[in-house]
Amino acid sequence: MGPLDLDTWQEVGDALRASPLRTLLTMAGVFWGMLILVLMLGFSKGLEGAADKTMRGMASNAVWVWGRPTRVPYRGQPAGRYIRFDDADTLALLKVPGIAHLAPRSQLGGYRDGTPVTRNGKSAGFEVSGEYPAMEDVFNPVVDRGRFISPLDLRDGRKVAVIGREVVRLLFGDEPPVGGHVSIRGVFFQVVGTFHSPRADDQGDRLDQMIVVPFTTFQRAFNMPNVQAYAIVADDDESASAVEERVRAVLFDRHGIAPNDSGGVGSHNAEEEFGRIRALLRGIRGLTWIVGTATILSGAIGVSNVLMIVVRERTREIGVRRAIGATARSIVAMIVQEALVITFVSGVLGLCVGVGILAVASAMIGPDNQTFGQPTVDPLAAIVGAALLGVAGLVASVLPAQRAVAIEPVAALRAE
Repeated sequence: MGPLDLDTWQEVGDALRASPLRTLLTMAGVFWGMLILVLMLGFSKGLEGAADKTMRGMASNAVWVWGRPTRVPYRGQPAGRYIRFDDADTLALLKVPGIAHLAPRSQLGGYRDGTPVTRNGKSAGFEVSGEYPAMEDVFNPVVDRGRFISPLDLRDGRKVAVIGREVVRLLFGDEPPVGGHVSIRGVFFQVVGTFHSPRADDQGDRLDQMIVVPFTTFQRAFNMPNVQAYAIVADDDESASAVEERVRAVLFDRHGIAPNDSGGVGSHNAEEEFGRIRALLRGIRGLTWIVGTATILSGAIGVSNVLMIVVRERTREIGVRRAIGATARSIVAMIVQEALVITFVSGVLGLCVGVGILAVASAMIGPDNQTFGQPTVDPLAAIVGAALLGVAGLVASVLPAQRAVAIEPVAALRAE
C-alpha cells in the first residue's frame, strides 16, 4: 500500500463517504480557518497598498518647520511673540549638516479658502504657493505637461506658474494650458507646466488645486518677504529626527527662543509618521497570520478528534489488516492520507472562496479609493497557506495514527 496506490485512495474515499455529515462538519473548521486567513491577508494587503500610495507622494524623510507664538519669556522678550522666518534664516539653514533639500515656502489662501485666480473671464479660488525647485523632492509631483519651476526662474524672479490638474480643469477646460496666462491679484503669470499629485488622499487633492510660482517672484509680486515654513528632506544616510533637532536648534538660537519653550517653532517629522504606519501594518499582518494559523490548527484538532472516532469504529477492520500482514507503516499511511485529504480539500475550498470574495470586494472598492486599497492575494502567502495545510494535516493524523498502530490484532478481532 503506497501513497499513489489507487486502491488506497478508494479506501480513503469510502471512509469519508461512510459518514458524509460528519466529514462535512469536520472540513468546515479548516475551511473557515483558511477563509479567514485569506480574507484578512487580502484586506491587509489592500491597506498596505493605500498606505503606499500616500507615502509615494511625499518624501518619507521630510521635515516641516514653521513659526508660531512663543510660550516662555526669554532674554528680555515676552511670551506670545510670534516667530517669523526670513531669507537670513534660509541662508543659516543651508549650512546645517544632513540637509539634502531645503524648500522655503509661503502661501496665499488655503485649501478650503483659496485666493481668487482669473483667466479669460473664468475665476476660482486656489492656494497659491511660492516655492523653490526643491518642492519636487518633497512632494514628488508628477509633471503632466511642460516643466516644473527651475533655479533660473528663482534667480531671475520670472512670472511663471505651474498649475495643478484641478486648476487646469476649472480655468482652461479643453484648451492647452502651457503658454497661457492666469491673473493672481492683478499680476499675470505664464503657465509653463501642469502637474498632479501621486497621492490618493486629502493632501493629494490639495496639491492638485495648487498654483506654484517661484519663491522670489512670490515675495516681490505679493509683498511678502517672510518665509512661512520650510520643507526639508534629510540626506539618505541621516535621520530626519536628527536633522529636525539641528534645524530647531539653529532657529531657536537665531530668534532668541528659550530652549525649554514648546512654542516658537512648530515641526512635523514624516519619518516618524511613516514609521508608525509601517509598524501598524506589520502588526496587522502579524496578527492576521496568528489568528489564521490558530483557526486552521483548531480545525486540525477537530479533524484529529474525528479520526480518533473513525479509528475506534474501524478497530476490527484494522485488526484484520494487521492479522493478514499489514505493516504499521501502511496503517499510519492510511490515517495520514485521510487527514491530508480532509485538510487539503477543505483548505483549498476556503482559499478559492476567499479569492472570489476578494475579487468582488476589489471591484467594488475600485483603484481610486482614498481610504482602502484593492485587496489582493499575495502568491507567497498562498504558498505558505498550502504548506500550513500540510502541517495541519500531519498534526491531525499524529494521535489517530498512534492509536491505530497500537491496536492488537487479537483484541481487535474480538471487538464488536
